[in-house]
Amino acid sequence: MAKTAKKAKEEISNPEEDCSTICLPDRDAKVAELAYYKAESRGFAPGYELEDWFEAEQEFLL
Repeated sequence: MAKTAKKAKEEISNPEEDCSTICLPDRDAKVAELAYYKAESRGFAPGYELEDWFEAEQEFLL
């Protein structure tokens, strides 16, 4: 078990290593951008922030 934790720590500490998945900050940035455009398209009317975010997440996953 200690070897697994050590390996995981090494993988996290080596950001130059190429990975095939999108890192969480990158994913959140893309979802935020999509949500922003959704809000912009309805004139930034308040009260739809979560709906915009959830729809943007769904679109991003497709």
